[in-house]
Amino acid sequence: MNTELLDVVVRAPALQGQGVAVFALEDAQGRALPAFTAGAHIDLHLPGGLVRQYSLCGDPADTRRYRLGVLKDPASRGGSQAVHQHLLRDGQAVSISAPRNHFPLIEGAPHSVLMGGGIGVTPMLAMAARLHALGAPFELHYSARSRAQAAFLDELASAPWAARVQLHFDDEPATALQPQALLKAAPAGTHVYVCGPNGYMDWVLAEAEAAGLPSGQRHREYFSAPTAAPTAGDQPVEIVAQRSGKTVVAAANETLRSALERVGIKVQVSCEQGVCGTCACTVLEGTPEHRDAYLTDEEKADNDQILVCCSRAKTPRLVLDI
Repeated sequence: MNTELLDVVVRAPALQGQGVAVFALEDAQGRALPAFTAGAHIDLHLPGGLVRQYSLCGDPADTRRYRLGVLKDPASRGGSQAVHQHLLRDGQAVSISAPRNHFPLIEGAPHSVLMGGGIGVTPMLAMAARLHALGAPFELHYSARSRAQAAFLDELASAPWAARVQLHFDDEPATALQPQALLKAAPAGTHVYVCGPNGYMDWVLAEAEAAGLPSGQRHREYFSAPTAAPTAGDQPVEIVAQRSGKTVVAAANETLRSALERVGIKVQVSCEQGVCGTCACTVLEGTPEHRDAYLTDEEKADNDQILVCCSRAKTPRLVLDI
């Protein structure tokens, strides 16, 4: 896992729709940024120690800049508020992670249906750019409460793939999205991608299942933790902090991070939901029980990292390199 931070600066910040900050990030030294794949996100390291994840909505072929769209959400835990307060100045410096992708595009699919609800359209923009570059068939459905609230409308109208875009607004009944009918009529082997509010994603995916799409062809984005793993059967875990020379037992009803803190070992945390990866520790011995939405399936299979804010252990003892 690459934990090195990148120093970037904000370029061309603007407000679109109702409360969506759209801006680019460029390397502070003018160098090319690491390549990314459609569906990827970055961590923004914000003032006050906040770390938040946002989808890249630019063209993956463009490594000169990353583009983000961030909705100012009054119900957020401070991340979007910090973006709108501190990052809407051209030249503003900020640190970010290298891109990671937990929402990859299946580029060889015979057809792709991209569905974005509200700010969930952001990864769909990158996917559309990539599919267009590949010459692959796709359609993009963008749902919002109203035209006034929607961002990216001018961009969608002028994109070289604009003919593949359909807009759906709650206050315009004639534009209503009908996922089940749409997906029943889609070509065999179609993959659907959905991002947006949880209720929107649950609805679209239920409609996709009813339309007969197998689970492997239904994809969703997570920026909050999925349904929490059951804890009723959790057992105490002995944690050996090898570099610190300390051992502690995490009770069945406490996190590994909390147990480590009891013996004076403070692990940096941010989201505390297993999404951001800030609290990742190296595992030297033992087998983690991964409950996060941060590590890729391959990284989980390696069993050499654990997010101590939420995950536990399949073995009674873990040795960590802390």
